[in-house]
Amino acid sequence: MPKYNCISKNIQQIVIDNPRTDKKVVWLNISNAGKTEIEYLRKNYNFYLNHLQASSAKTFAQRPKIEQGSGYLFLILHFPVMQDGRIVPKEIDFFLSEEYLVTIHSGEISIINDCFNLCKKDGDSFLACAYESSGVLLYEIIERLILNCYNLLDTNSIKITEIEDIIFAHEQKEAVSNILGLRHDIINFRKIMQNHKNIIKKLLEMKSDLVTDPNIHRFYKELIDHTKTIWEILDNQKETIEILYQTNESLLSYKMTDIMKTLTIFSVIVFPLTLLAAIFGMNVTSGMPLVEMKHGFWVIIAVMITGSLFMLLFFERKKWL
Repeated sequence: MPKYNCISKNIQQIVIDNPRTDKKVVWLNISNAGKTEIEYLRKNYNFYLNHLQASSAKTFAQRPKIEQGSGYLFLILHFPVMQDGRIVPKEIDFFLSEEYLVTIHSGEISIINDCFNLCKKDGDSFLACAYESSGVLLYEIIERLILNCYNLLDTNSIKITEIEDIIFAHEQKEAVSNILGLRHDIINFRKIMQNHKNIIKKLLEMKSDLVTDPNIHRFYKELIDHTKTIWEILDNQKETIEILYQTNESLLSYKMTDIMKTLTIFSVIVFPLTLLAAIFGMNVTSGMPLVEMKHGFWVIIAVMITGSLFMLLFFERKKWL
């Protein structure tokens, strides 16, 4: 069983010690790294200052990267997390050497904490215990984070289906906000995942014994395959939401055109009424036809109705109705 040690509120440690080997692997899990946590790392590990500064909770790296330090590797990776109904990027920093793995993240990434708790309770279920390798432990953590991406992709697929139903139920106004929200999620997702494959490839190309073992190497090859699959699914979802956006815009344009057509027909039909009303409403005391007739009012109404009916028949003949 791994040995657990709670160093502080935000720093927890597990020592993976397989009795069949002489090696040990320490997993140091840090959440919301502030001044105290960074100072702890500075005193106990030989990390570069710029790497420690980049790991502070107040700092968010704009891009993932991998660098080699003095006897360790430093990685910054971003992973998508659902927050308030939207997909947002969250940063995870890794310090990796033969003896230890340090993970630094915000407490909002439950996957890391769940993985840590599982290792604490059932460490024998981890490949890292059998291999006694921090490189394998890193692989298992990243694998869980990447597999969680499939759940978010499934969520996107469900939203796409819901948007299709809304569009073809002719609820275009509701569809617009849903489409824009999902487009924003997919764009964020793509920005987060676009460099994962390159970072993992660079990790495999590093001059380090941590991942050069053929057995460990194939694990990371699987991660690259996962990132390719996720990117392909994201491409399909991007194309689908763009098509739905164009479809919804076409239906909105058609509906607007139909409304304008109705208003135009209505205005043309009432034009004879308006014209005759304006003519017979002029302040002329003599010479106005039909005004002096006994039933002149009804004759004028009949002329107005006849004019409107003529316009209706004209539109019908032109098949504009």
